[in-house]
Amino acid sequence: MNAVNERNNPHRLYRDKDNAILAGVCAGLANYFGLNRKGLRLVVVLGTLFFFPFVVPAYIILAIILPVKPEALYQDESQEKFWRGVSMAPSDVFSNLSHRFRELDLRLQKMETYVTSKEFEMDRELGRHSR
Repeated sequence: MNAVNERNNPHRLYRDKDNAILAGVCAGLANYFGLNRKGLRLVVVLGTLFFFPFVVPAYIILAIILPVKPEALYQDESQEKFWRGVSMAPSDVFSNLSHRFRELDLRLQKMETYVTSKEFEMDRELGRHSR
């Protein structure tokens, strides 16, 4: 199996050990959801103060379950931006792709219209077609 088949969507939830304070759970969550790490950590600390029986076990469970973020997760910055867009706003990404396919379809329709026209036949017979 090649790398593409192993990880179709590299933008998934990981523990970020590079930016970790305890286990990297908050850093991983902030990276995945596109949030500020310090802000999320503050929310978790405040949540711990008020909802201790829920936040601490959830943090421990996530620290155990979540895999560590691989070193070379994305090939380049554009790939990271694409996958983040797919995860954060899939409708925008697919709307953009749909728009691009519509543009390609219109171009193909124009080409088909020209190729099936009498003008194309005349140009071809007179040797005026461009390659």
